[in-house]
Amino acid sequence: MNIDKAITEMQAVLGERLSTKKSDLDFHGQNEAYYPFTPPDAVAFVQSTKEVSDIVKICAKYDCPITPWGVGTSLEGHALPIKGGLTIDFSQMNKVVKVYNEDLNVSVQPGITREELNAELRTTGLFFPIDPGANASIGGMTATRASGTTAVRYGTMKDNVLALEVVLADGRIIRTGTRAKKSSAGYDLTRLMVGSEGTLGIITEITLALQGQPEATAAAICDFPDVESAVNTVMMAVQMGVPIARIELVDSMMIRAINNYSKLDMVETPHLFMEFHGSDVGVAEQSETMKSITGEFGGGEFQWSTKVEERNRLWAARHNAYPAARGLKPGFTGLTTDICVPISQLAKAIGDSEQDIADSGLLGPILGHVGDGNYHATLLVDADDLEMIATAKGVAHRMAERALAVGGTVTGEHGVGIGKMKYMQQEHGDGWSVMADIKRALDPQNILNPGKMVQVN
Repeated sequence: MNIDKAITEMQAVLGERLSTKKSDLDFHGQNEAYYPFTPPDAVAFVQSTKEVSDIVKICAKYDCPITPWGVGTSLEGHALPIKGGLTIDFSQMNKVVKVYNEDLNVSVQPGITREELNAELRTTGLFFPIDPGANASIGGMTATRASGTTAVRYGTMKDNVLALEVVLADGRIIRTGTRAKKSSAGYDLTRLMVGSEGTLGIITEITLALQGQPEATAAAICDFPDVESAVNTVMMAVQMGVPIARIELVDSMMIRAINNYSKLDMVETPHLFMEFHGSDVGVAEQSETMKSITGEFGGGEFQWSTKVEERNRLWAARHNAYPAARGLKPGFTGLTTDICVPISQLAKAIGDSEQDIADSGLLGPILGHVGDGNYHATLLVDADDLEMIATAKGVAHRMAERALAVGGTVTGEHGVGIGKMKYMQQEHGDGWSVMADIKRALDPQNILNPGKMVQVN
């Protein structure tokens, strides 16, 4: 490894867009979670796939580690350069390449965020539905196989990525998949790259499936006496085939946080936040069906509205849940974790987690994409209190263990990164060693986001 020589050669390619300024290094050494500050040795602000290929070839020549960076919203340390080396920043590769209106798909560069993409699509009558909450980059969402609030209807990134352009560890540029809706031609390299967290290749272009903007949209909220009643409502709705676009469970502590942060006055009990897409008649029918189901399980007043400003206010409050949760303990940070279980196990899993958090003495609001059996806890900790952090890690560990015990997964959407690697053997068995074999085959020098996802040394 000779990082200094790699930096010198890359400066000849990128000029001032290869930065070793302390401000740039510091920015790319931070993360949204509790992981230690870890700056790279240099940051490359790339503008084309060819530039990515050129600098990857230089890094391969000198065994220089490479870490891709979108906007840094990941929660398991995915974008931290824990082995040093180069961070590739895609903020200047943020364009829509082409919209294929009649085929309902679009090709984009990886640095564009989901909000920027939907703003570009507004005049086409189309939209990209995947919403992880944060205004993440499309490249980062692809690399981490993101999902979010709309997955119950529209699926996750793996269901919405049609094709990719990828730079491999030796600098080769490949294209995976096509714009056709299906293919039986060869290995599915697109699915292999989606969710690989930058360990197998660097994504430089993504082709996405789009949806038509619905004729009508309605949002609704309903309070419940307990989590079990709310989850039973969701199970009934899923089993009846109600085509809900979003259905989010928010526990009583998170409701308190949201009320404080977003200046709302919801009763401090578990709530379901819902959204319905379709025709005017269809949305009204879905809402009436859900009203009937919520009543059957003891739900309170079913409040729904088609007014844009009310919908926006509701989902803005939901998307601000993380800063709202941190507001419960000013000065504390959030140790965030997620698991996903079969929906039949969800009420017990959340109840067990709530009890565990209470017993630990921590504050830890919970919310979940309950239509998928996925939920998140934000465990509030003092970053300088090692004992408190250890307690929070213990709670997160027991959440993961309980998920595996009932046939679930240790992460439904946050991904593996650094934090969930310790569970990969337990969840996947010998399949994890197969993942390592694939990593060795595509990245024999282990320069692509090393130290993440798999162990190859």
